[in-house]
Amino acid sequence: MTAQNSATRPSPIAVQVGGRSAVNAGGSRSGTALALLGVVAFSLTFPATAWGLESFGPWSLVALRSALAAVIAGGFLLAGRVPLPAREHWAGLAVVAGGVVVGFPLLTTLALRTSTTSHAAVVVGLLPLTTAALSALRTGTRPPRAFWAAAIAGALVVLGFTLAQSGGAPSAGDAYLFGALLVCAAGYTEGGRLARLMPGWQVIGWALVLCLPLALAGSAAGLAAEPVHLTWHGAAGLLWAAAGSTFLGLYVWYRGMAAIGAPRASQLQLAQPLLTLVWSVALLGEQLSPATPLAAGAVLVCITVTQRVK
Repeated sequence: MTAQNSATRPSPIAVQVGGRSAVNAGGSRSGTALALLGVVAFSLTFPATAWGLESFGPWSLVALRSALAAVIAGGFLLAGRVPLPAREHWAGLAVVAGGVVVGFPLLTTLALRTSTTSHAAVVVGLLPLTTAALSALRTGTRPPRAFWAAAIAGALVVLGFTLAQSGGAPSAGDAYLFGALLVCAAGYTEGGRLARLMPGWQVIGWALVLCLPLALAGSAAGLAAEPVHLTWHGAAGLLWAAAGSTFLGLYVWYRGMAAIGAPRASQLQLAQPLLTLVWSVALLGEQLSPATPLAAGAVLVCITVTQRVK
């Protein structure tokens, strides 16, 4: 992976096939695949965080997660001899860092002290619609009404399903989760914009490196103030949250979002809460309702609509 061969470049003009450019169609498919891989990585974040909290306090876990991810990202940037971003990009990178590197992990980790992973998925299920709305405001794009109708329907399906799974009662961590929803949507939107100007892995890489001094200071303070009871669950959760969710997940997510656009990429995240529930059963022993296949089918229909509308 180098600075030269990883950039997301504008697609060349190709012969039209069936009314669409073959090159653009291929780019759309690969972008969708990358965004979906990011969704799978993100769907493991809450179970990994729950595991990590078995060994670390919330502040220690978030700081260590960010520090480890920043070291990984810094290694890739050094190996690729990537130059510093242009001055005009640093403000956007700060938004990405504040939203997806610091804000979302910290707020969701604090929420998961009192909320289950299934309850946390209630608010996160609204992330696609929030991201699409913020992206439209930020970029000035106006998706068609069919897009918004499908997006809202999908969000309602996810919201209703996850509320049913959690009994419909609000938890003490809801304030943290709603805050996480807003800052993450802002980070996704700004990151998607930057990923059109530089390779997606560099967007998240520089955002992580930007947070490294804060992460190191937070790690030292957190480890001094919070007890550590190291288990293999805790270690695995920390490693996945750092390498899988924070670096790999965001890398492929931003590349995919640059290829297909933030509004459409964000709708793929409608499947994330359902995937999180699956991982919660497999890894945390939680029970799923028989309604899961029906909800999954409804979500996939909404995703299909949002991907096809022009």
